[in-house]
Amino acid sequence: MAGAVSEFMERIVAKNPGEIEFHQAVEEVVESLMPFIDKHPKYRKAKILERICEPERVLMFRVPWVDDSGEVQVNRGFRIEMNSAIGPYKGGLRFHPTVYLGILKFLAFEQVFKNSLTTLPMGGGKGGSDFDPKGKSDLEVMRFCQAFMSELFRHIGGNTDVPAGDIGVGGREIGFLFGQYKKLRNEFVGVLTGKGLGWGGSLIRPEATGYGATYFAAEMLKTRNDSFAGKTCLVSGSGNVAQYTIEKVLDLGGKCVTVSDSTGHIYDERGIDRTKLAFIMDLKNTRRGRIKEYTDKYPEAVYTPMDPDLGYNPIWNHKADCAFPSATQNEINEKDAANLVKNGVYVVSEGANMPSTPEAVNVFLDKKILYGPGKAANAGGVATSGLEMSQNSIRLTWTREEVDNRLRGIMKAIHDQCVEYGTDGKFVNYVKGANIAGFVKVADAMLDQGIV
Repeated sequence: MAGAVSEFMERIVAKNPGEIEFHQAVEEVVESLMPFIDKHPKYRKAKILERICEPERVLMFRVPWVDDSGEVQVNRGFRIEMNSAIGPYKGGLRFHPTVYLGILKFLAFEQVFKNSLTTLPMGGGKGGSDFDPKGKSDLEVMRFCQAFMSELFRHIGGNTDVPAGDIGVGGREIGFLFGQYKKLRNEFVGVLTGKGLGWGGSLIRPEATGYGATYFAAEMLKTRNDSFAGKTCLVSGSGNVAQYTIEKVLDLGGKCVTVSDSTGHIYDERGIDRTKLAFIMDLKNTRRGRIKEYTDKYPEAVYTPMDPDLGYNPIWNHKADCAFPSATQNEINEKDAANLVKNGVYVVSEGANMPSTPEAVNVFLDKKILYGPGKAANAGGVATSGLEMSQNSIRLTWTREEVDNRLRGIMKAIHDQCVEYGTDGKFVNYVKGANIAGFVKVADAMLDQGIV
């Protein structure tokens, strides 16, 4: 089997040179799927795996805009429309200097499986730009978003492709993007999710990824007759996902002791209570400050600056029960995974996309801890985006309780699918379960629709 995976990956690498993150995402999925496909030759005959790894459409375009000093700036925009077998393309837009084709193809590929797992009719896509909103004025962000949408608008639509936010794209950016789309198309449709509550947005959408990752961890704990009561949790990041993970962990009886940003992390042994969480939300969402300021307000906490030469991330080297990597891809390496296990962590629920390297994943699987991969554990965000699409379609707004109940139900359904396809004796391999469950729905739809 290893030989078949290697041969397949050689072809993927040759066709997609330099796209390291995409190679990593594909290999992780192919390793799970090859034995399953061998038992179901209809998928091999129709070359479903080869087709699912090839985007249906890749859009790349220039984005010229003018900054506040009158200088012309030029960024690059992308949209990867990966697979539409079960519904319109659905996936976020990322604005960050690291954005390039390989990262977006990895994210779009993961999105296909994640969206399939939600049980909602959504295909997979992803997009964004190498534009950095950090340090830009609101007017600069607006001008960039308008220029970006002036090209993207011709490729998206409520029944074609429905983008959302991702890193660097929050409520402010979605508002500017939606306004420009509405102006250019002269129509008010649910073409973007993550909108403001007064103009088509859904309650719980900002909270959904963090809430969902916590609900998924709660379902994993239930398999061992356990709960969050009294659990200590490590959380990375300090954006929406991290903030609402902390909130939901508090709701369920646990406490979180870390948050981070690109400059470093804080460790608060007493726990981040609701007052401290409110401070973090104001710091990050309103003042857009750095996490080090937490220790100015709460001097009992310890700040550790990021050291890229260290070889591991010290945020993952504290005693705890659960970990929620919620920052970015590949933030947990093999050493970090070993530190987590050594310090008592036995639940990892990924709020970010592919935050663990393949070597780290192998540590989690070898130690048989409760490990929820991102495509399952963080699917709450896109699931609630799907619920926002449903509300837009029927011109209704559901209550907070209704959306939250639907989200919890979806995360339970995702967990159940992972258990169904990933159980091996008494151990549930959630990686295998998520990959196979996500694949089957899309693959069967592709078989039904012919060679297209």
